[in-house]
Amino acid sequence: MLQRARGASGQTPPMPPLLTSASPAMPLPAPSRARLRVAASAEVGAAGRASPANDFPPFLPRAVERIRDRAAIRLARRIERVPVQTGFSKSPIQSSCVRPLKQQQSSDPVVLLHGFDSSCLEWRYTFPLLEEAGLEAWAVDILGWGFSNLETRPPCDIASKREHLYQFWKTYIKRPMVLVGPSLGAAVAIDFAVNYPEAVSKLIFIGASVYAEGTRDMTRMPKFIPYAGVFVLKSLPLRLFATRLAFNNIPDGFFDWVQIGRLHCLLPWWEDATVNFMVTGGYNVLNQIKQVKQECLVLWGEDDGIISNKQAYRLQQELPNAILRQVGQCGHIPHVEKPMEAARHVLDFLGNSNAEKAEQASSLSSTLVPALSAK
Repeated sequence: MLQRARGASGQTPPMPPLLTSASPAMPLPAPSRARLRVAASAEVGAAGRASPANDFPPFLPRAVERIRDRAAIRLARRIERVPVQTGFSKSPIQSSCVRPLKQQQSSDPVVLLHGFDSSCLEWRYTFPLLEEAGLEAWAVDILGWGFSNLETRPPCDIASKREHLYQFWKTYIKRPMVLVGPSLGAAVAIDFAVNYPEAVSKLIFIGASVYAEGTRDMTRMPKFIPYAGVFVLKSLPLRLFATRLAFNNIPDGFFDWVQIGRLHCLLPWWEDATVNFMVTGGYNVLNQIKQVKQECLVLWGEDDGIISNKQAYRLQQELPNAILRQVGQCGHIPHVEKPMEAARHVLDFLGNSNAEKAEQASSLSSTLVPALSAK
């Protein structure tokens, strides 16, 4: 959840949400510089129309046709809904995600979550880089946000989000995964890994929002108050402010970033799902952090204006097995603001236990920066 850093204690009050919106058996050849120019330079921050404009999935809000960011356009076209059967819904929930082009069995898949009130489009720049490197990457919308069909208004509390993600994993992924959680997605990942350790091989946290104590103050409020709050949450002025706060450097397509991050809010069940999450207490994983047994990467923007990087050091120390990496001149969302560096850190971390992936990560690291800077 987007939060404003406060004080040396590292505790932070709630802020508006994030608005952005395995390698094969044989080692892949190092990505060529030309291919990476396509995957990174032509993607990151590029602007242009999709043609034709009506080839987006039909369940996306029509406002998607106004987006000009090519990376967002390409990823939006790959979003699909897949049925996920849960114990709290009579019928399967048509759940939105971006699936890998090819599933593999030789190494662990990488499953990308997103922040509070965001969607899989948050990964529009880093997702193609991970695919270029040969990873089996999934971008999954957390229940209650993103573009799933919630017409039946299923519960969107923590337990429901956890079960939904587990059933998604059990149905489609079926083997231990590297779970990546940015911002509030880190709390989702911790809660999931502690409850289903067999499903998670490693964890990656990005600008982790894990020290807030949920939304317990809203559990006894009359419902009109949180509904008024989410009405403001969807407004363009607040989204513009929160997006500006989240990044150290804002691109020319700043307003497009706001539109991308706001797109899922235009679905008719967004208000109900968000209020349901807020009035049921939200995430409080303070007591679960030290229960995490998996190897972890803590990744943080050095200039994070939402959550102080002091919390990065605290999280690394409290996790039993974690390393810390920081991205210079970067705000709260490195995988949007500095996608090549975020991808490099992910690949280096995953390469630690596999010589082939380590070699691939090294090759990618040496070609990413020249490929982008030459554009």
